[in-house]
Amino acid sequence: MSEPTPDLLFRTLAEPTRRALFERLCREGELTVRVLTDQAGVSQPAVSKHLGVLKEAGLVTDRQNGRQSHYSARPGALAPLVDWTQRMNVFWERRFDDLEDLLRRMDQ
Repeated sequence: MSEPTPDLLFRTLAEPTRRALFERLCREGELTVRVLTDQAGVSQPAVSKHLGVLKEAGLVTDRQNGRQSHYSARPGALAPLVDWTQRMNVFWERRFDDLEDLLRRMDQ
């Protein structure tokens, strides 16, 4: 499985129900589709569809146990977003430093 791109991750997690499912799996560990559906506020087919999108993006894995599907989060798949936010943090820190320098010069 190749590493997902930031664009794919942003698109996937932009949908609130998908994001909530991913967050819940991160917090609670492996869960069945039935357990996820109980608190999702949407139908089981909708939950399954969202889980499929999360799986395509590499954010979750699944395994079958009899008739039940169990899903687990892959938080490490967020690495491209972590890298992107770190780059943006450096960008904004430089911009604020430049602004601070400009304001100091204006005060003199």
